[in-house]
Amino acid sequence: MFFSKKKLRLASMIACGILASAIFTGCGGDTAGNGGDKAAGDEIVVGSNFELTGNVAQYGANANNGLKLAIKEINDAGGINGKKIKLVEADAKSEAAEAVNAATKLISDEKVVALIGPAVTANVIAESQVATDNKVAVIAPAATNPDVTVEKGTVKPFIFRACFIDPQQSEVMAQFARKDLSANKAVLYLDSSSDYSKSLGKIFKEKFEADGGVVVMEEAFLAKDQDFKAALTKIQTANADVIFVPAYYEEVGKIIKQARELGITAAILGTDGWDDSKVVDIAGKDALNNTYFCTHYFEGDAEVQGFINAYKGEYNAEPNVFAALGYDAGKMLINAIERGGEDSEKIRDSIETITDLQVGTGKITMDAATHNPIKGIVVIETKDGVRSLRTKIAPVTTEDKERSEAS
Repeated sequence: MFFSKKKLRLASMIACGILASAIFTGCGGDTAGNGGDKAAGDEIVVGSNFELTGNVAQYGANANNGLKLAIKEINDAGGINGKKIKLVEADAKSEAAEAVNAATKLISDEKVVALIGPAVTANVIAESQVATDNKVAVIAPAATNPDVTVEKGTVKPFIFRACFIDPQQSEVMAQFARKDLSANKAVLYLDSSSDYSKSLGKIFKEKFEADGGVVVMEEAFLAKDQDFKAALTKIQTANADVIFVPAYYEEVGKIIKQARELGITAAILGTDGWDDSKVVDIAGKDALNNTYFCTHYFEGDAEVQGFINAYKGEYNAEPNVFAALGYDAGKMLINAIERGGEDSEKIRDSIETITDLQVGTGKITMDAATHNPIKGIVVIETKDGVRSLRTKIAPVTTEDKERSEAS
């Protein structure tokens, strides 16, 4: 979901260097990714390329669990046209170079027909060229940066995602602050080590101020910080109506806890990085009162109960947002193979035409112009440690947005 521009540039350089030296098998009449001799067998081989070790392993491992559940379900139901899906797992090791290495091996050695993962933006972008050159579709479950699927205004033909993008989150929360909370003054408290956080803060400020509000202060912290009270003491003097903290649950929980200890009662807002039950354990139930964040689904909705119950039954744990999005990506791939067959290029075509598909987080349709799913966003309120649905934002298509901007 994040990574700095410097790291993204490094990822691209690494990817190009590996591509220059890599020799792929099957580059003649039978490409490495088109299913090869797997079409004649009794298995459909797909690749999982997630960060199973390293500093973002918690995200990759959860997304991988969601994917494995989706594949287990289809296999238990008899597979696709009598064929079971074989999932070959690789470890991106939370590094761009390793993501490229893993993708290369999955494509050239395992002859996978599609790839799911990695979880974070830089690693998805790093593997994109390998996948594209071999015409193997990638579904990124949780990489929210717009550059994942669109480069310089041009959609990447083989790269898709299962999540909404960062600008949508910021716009939703800016509108929520102004219209639902009647907020006039806001403070931004951002993770300066994360492009995810900085990008969300930038767009929130633009949208909030365009709608008549004012961002009166901006403060920053670093991932893995423990003590936030010096910055929070400054923020307290701003007397803002809302504090926007687009970051991940570990820091968010500590920030909210310390803010309330200082006597800050303003509403605290965030995005999908908050979406983990551990935030309650870190912040405490009372501290989370008057906090709101947007995410991909609400666990109380009837349409997501099947996924939640299945996940708890399989892993004896509550799913977090990464697990849900990994499951969504798996359901998207299964649907594409069911409709288009197991040839890699036909899978790509089928993913692009996904329409009104029920996945773990609800229903989605693929926007062919951007390779982003058209899906709703929910805003969650927490009170006494219990999450409830505050509002649900209907999905907006590219055409809807263009019409709105033209009017």
